Amino acid sequence: AAGDYARAIPLAEKVLALAEENVGLPVELSQQLIAGPLNVLGELYRASGDYRRSELALQRAISLYEQALGVESQNLGAPLNNLATLYIEQGDYTRAEPLLQRAVAIIEKAHGPDDPKVATALNNLALLYDERDDYARAEQLNRRALAIRERKLGPEHPDTAVSLNNLASIAQASGDLDRAEQLYRRVVRIKEKAQGPEHPDVATALNNLASLFEQRGDFLQAEPLFQRALAVNEKVLGQSHPEVAVILDNLGLLFYAKGDYARAEELLQRGLKIREQTFGPEHPGVAKSLNNLATVYQERGDLARAVESFERALRIFEKKVGTEHRLFASALDNLAGAYLAGQQYERAEPLFVRSLAIREKVIGADSEEVGISLNNHAMLHFAKGDYPRATALHQRSLAVTERRLGSEHPTLATLLANLSVDYFVQNDLPRAVAARQRSSDIRERQLALLLTVGTEQQKQLYMASIAEGGDYSIFLHTRGAPNDPAALRLALTSILQRKGRVLDASSEQIAVLRRRLRPEDRALLEELSVVRAQLAALVLKGAGQTPPEEYQSRLAKLNSEAERLETAISARSAEYRAQSQTITLDRVQAVLPAGAALVEMAIYRPYIATAKTRAERWGTPRYVAYVLRSGAAPAWVELGEAAGIEQQVAALRAALADPRRMDARPLARSLDETVMRPVRRLLGDTKQIFLSPDGALNLVPFAALVDERDRYLVEDYSITYLTSGRDLLRLNVKTASRQGPIVFADPQFDAGGVAAADVASASTAQTAPVAVAAAVAAAPEGSANRRSFDFMSTTVRFSRLPGTAGEAAALGALLPNARVLTAAEATEAALKTVAGPRLLHIATHGFFLPDQTTARAVAGDTRGLTLGGQTGSENLLLRSGVALAGANGRRSANGEDGVLTALEAAVLDLWGTKLVVLSACETGIGEVKNGEGVYGLRRALVLAGSESQVMSLWQVSDAATRDLMVAYYKRLQSGEGRTEALRQVQLEIIRGAASTQSGDGGAQRSIAGTLKVNPQTEDRRHPFYWASFIQSGEWKSLNEKSPQPEEQ
Repeated sequence: AAGDYARAIPLAEKVLALAEENVGLPVELSQQLIAGPLNVLGELYRASGDYRRSELALQRAISLYEQALGVESQNLGAPLNNLATLYIEQGDYTRAEPLLQRAVAIIEKAHGPDDPKVATALNNLALLYDERDDYARAEQLNRRALAIRERKLGPEHPDTAVSLNNLASIAQASGDLDRAEQLYRRVVRIKEKAQGPEHPDVATALNNLASLFEQRGDFLQAEPLFQRALAVNEKVLGQSHPEVAVILDNLGLLFYAKGDYARAEELLQRGLKIREQTFGPEHPGVAKSLNNLATVYQERGDLARAVESFERALRIFEKKVGTEHRLFASALDNLAGAYLAGQQYERAEPLFVRSLAIREKVIGADSEEVGISLNNHAMLHFAKGDYPRATALHQRSLAVTERRLGSEHPTLATLLANLSVDYFVQNDLPRAVAARQRSSDIRERQLALLLTVGTEQQKQLYMASIAEGGDYSIFLHTRGAPNDPAALRLALTSILQRKGRVLDASSEQIAVLRRRLRPEDRALLEELSVVRAQLAALVLKGAGQTPPEEYQSRLAKLNSEAERLETAISARSAEYRAQSQTITLDRVQAVLPAGAALVEMAIYRPYIATAKTRAERWGTPRYVAYVLRSGAAPAWVELGEAAGIEQQVAALRAALADPRRMDARPLARSLDETVMRPVRRLLGDTKQIFLSPDGALNLVPFAALVDERDRYLVEDYSITYLTSGRDLLRLNVKTASRQGPIVFADPQFDAGGVAAADVASASTAQTAPVAVAAAVAAAPEGSANRRSFDFMSTTVRFSRLPGTAGEAAALGALLPNARVLTAAEATEAALKTVAGPRLLHIATHGFFLPDQTTARAVAGDTRGLTLGGQTGSENLLLRSGVALAGANGRRSANGEDGVLTALEAAVLDLWGTKLVVLSACETGIGEVKNGEGVYGLRRALVLAGSESQVMSLWQVSDAATRDLMVAYYKRLQSGEGRTEALRQVQLEIIRGAASTQSGDGGAQRSIAGTLKVNPQTEDRRHPFYWASFIQSGEWKSLNEKSPQPEEQ
């Protein structure tokens, strides 16, 4: 196999031995016979990293050719070139240059100045000057070589493409990236045409083009090129070829830059293994892989492994290329950075100084690598408290890098961020804010590109990798420059640009395909829907009798296939996507209705400038709120430490979820005092609030908070929930509905047959919540660390909800042209066929799998299922969903299992759907991720394209929910806005009379002429009954009119 030096070298040595045994031949012929194998063997030694033996073999080959054929023999061209290449790899340019110049002269004399062989020799000499960063001489020689090849071989010859590639490399190194791109693209076209799309030379050309895009920070275009190059080389050369390792390294570094450190490590480990197996443990290629891996180790916090790998790489480079080589300088700089991270300043500083000196000498004082050295050296001085020195070095680094890479390169964002901190600690706040603003602007342009491709998980990883920047922007305002309008705008803009950004990007990927649906696009979406259904069914069913290894293998296969389809969808949507507008504070403010306010809450961590390690750099998380009103300057207020607020949230939610608790009101007053009273001081007379919470506040019904006058906030404010204030821009873009209203209610959970494990007599069958509580209590030790719940291992049964039948009948009468699916028709398969209905209403059981194992028995007439939660690596959207027909037997129409998870709901076609109502338990909760909202059905419905959503935050009463929903739809049909209709229904309930007598049945009486309650069973004034449901998204009337909140 190609690249198998362990087998090739012994064969070459055997050929050499045979040649040396040819006694009796004329001396000149014998010398030629020996020189040829020596040249081949010398090249093999070089490629395998055995530089000493390579040098000896090549020098001997040259000497034999000179003795046999004379000092001007054209046979000398190959060994001269190979020996020069060896010296170049070792950084010994002084010894390489005369060898290459001699090779050019010999070939020119033998073949004339216009021969393609001369072009090859010129090309080799140009590579030397390129390595020395003497781009002017390199370009001159390459242009001459190109001219020869174009005349003699034609413009489409593969050798012509070699010259074009070399010119592209020079343009790239010189900073002329546009010219480099043009040339690289021409190289790819020539290679593909001449050698076919699956040739290793094509893979090399693709790799070079991808590297250019990566240098630009354009990962969107780089990744698919790297992937294609990798696929070609793996297919043609085999998965263990050293050329495969080259691309694995490049692709690994790309994933590192995107924040996907686990994937980066996997690829780099594979590349290292190939190189060690091919070259042995002390090859420069092995050192490159070690260096790259160590960078990932350091980023992931494994400093010991990082230092070990950096030190090993340094030893290899020192031995193989010497101490005056750019690779050695890079290894010094990286090792110094690891020492710095470990607070070993005395060890770090001499390495930084030495690395910078080598780079300035070998590459030049104005190179990109010198810019890196200057930045890293600056970080050392910052850590030591020498802020003026750090600032000077950072300024110099910025200047060098900007000259080399331009003013919009992602590296500048990092350098500017560092410089901002320098200014901050020296109390130069205007310059600190200006530098951070410029850094944020560059990063935002990069985000707009990066988030258009990749899976949702990959987007999350990248956002996590830059989260510190958002924290710092808020900190810089709140703690550094609280009275600076520019700092305030910077902080609020950062929140608007980044909060909920992954949800927006993932939703837009699907939206693009839905809007321009072609058969192949539809096929992709349908295939993803099928795979997610299979994954959800497998996770919810659990392993059962399947061996654990087989079960995990099936899970991995389905997850891999889902990731492949997500990647394909993102790539397809990127082809269609028009250039999106930059998200700015002014654009959001412009779409705010008159008299309304956006309240943007965020969690941030204060920056600790005096911290010695990265782990100590960020303080205790805190909440802050920003208020934006139309035509007014933004305002803000600190709310306090997150831990205390989240304790208050947990206490309040527990009280709200239990109608027997009498302490809900004082707990609501306490939380209001902490998080909303400070905000109200900024609202003035504003009564319409667009509220974008963060963290645990996503799970709070703010309408149920109690103000200092002992009034619920719903009595004075209209509150619409948003993931981010940026939603106001998205909601301005409307999509027409394609179907009338559709109602799913009162499913026949036993439809399709009952599984054997679920069979139970009427006297022994358990309702779902009770059965699950018992099952979790009896679970074997160790099962608590699994996130999935094994539905099939228990007697879990979903009980019928009588209220949903009445709810369906009432809605069918209220909604014109409504399609009502109940009993055996209310299937998962039917739900998956909806296509942009105007309204979608689902009344059934909901479920949510908490993060910690919990189980509680709840009343059988609630619309919920509390399951034992687990931890693990499964998709968070698998942990919530709704039950439909056939759920008890896990058998339903079209091979579905009757349980629709949020993961499956995310690919429903709800583009054009004005409102989705999930009239079930806990449909608005899920796993909370700071800055990204709630991972559950709430997120899934936005991904699916719905314009607005009504969901619940806890277990809800069947009968009370039925009455609330009917009243809500009556108000919607009368033209009230979506937020205001829900608010008015809630107010009616609050004003209702209390009931204390328990019992079954009894007269019902009206609440404000709309709602009826059973006076013998429920006091619906408790927020348990009216505050569970929240409305998010579009707030206006379904007829697109937005009436103002009514005065109370």
